[in-house]
Amino acid sequence: MNLPPPNFRLDGQSALVTGASRGIGLAAAVALAQAGAKVTLAARTEDALSAACKDINARGGKADYVVIDVTDAAAIDAMVDAQGPFHVLVNNAGMNRPKPLVEVTNEDIDDIFTLNVHSVFYLTRAVARGLLKAGQPGSIINISSQMGHVGAPRRTVYCASKHAIEGMTKALAWELGQQNIRVNSICPTFIETSLTKGMFADPEFKQSVISKIALGRIGQIDEVMGSVVFLASAASSLVTGSALMLDGGWTAT
Repeated sequence: MNLPPPNFRLDGQSALVTGASRGIGLAAAVALAQAGAKVTLAARTEDALSAACKDINARGGKADYVVIDVTDAAAIDAMVDAQGPFHVLVNNAGMNRPKPLVEVTNEDIDDIFTLNVHSVFYLTRAVARGLLKAGQPGSIINISSQMGHVGAPRRTVYCASKHAIEGMTKALAWELGQQNIRVNSICPTFIETSLTKGMFADPEFKQSVISKIALGRIGQIDEVMGSVVFLASAASSLVTGSALMLDGGWTAT
């Protein structure tokens, strides 16, 4: 059987990545640029964004940035109207405040849901509008979590927000599928980043995490990059409404 190889290239496509100044978001932006996409990095920290874009461009990629608050729906709409359509959207911006439920404040609930859920609605809506207006296909990738499929103590609000993203992903796969816009999620386990470094300084906590991962180790940033390119590219052209588990086996129990 003479079949073509899978196509992981993104030449000629435009991608938008939120929370792209560091961590998973930056890794996603780098991976998309390496695959040939023109990438717009979005976050609130201009210095970090500027440095990231300079590095990507110096290595032969194509990147620019926008300083934006992704919880501002009007700003999102204006930016996407001006710079879109974006063929690939990576909804990565997010936060967590681990606490026992009885210590969770109203502000905690509002802040986590505003960033983890509301911003995903705002961005996805704006990018989908642009793609539909242009009559172009697209891939929307929601960076969710293994916590969108399981529960954990001290993470009630975070789990609820990520379960919401999983539901949204499935619904939009059906709503946008006929227009050839695919919607999927990536669900990492704990990844070693500057944000999680402090948590892993506690040996007891680190061991409790590792004990739940079948591979017996914490995930690394570069291990997220391949899944982003896969879901963005034609190599995953039949994949929509799916959750790609990058959890080292956490949810396999």
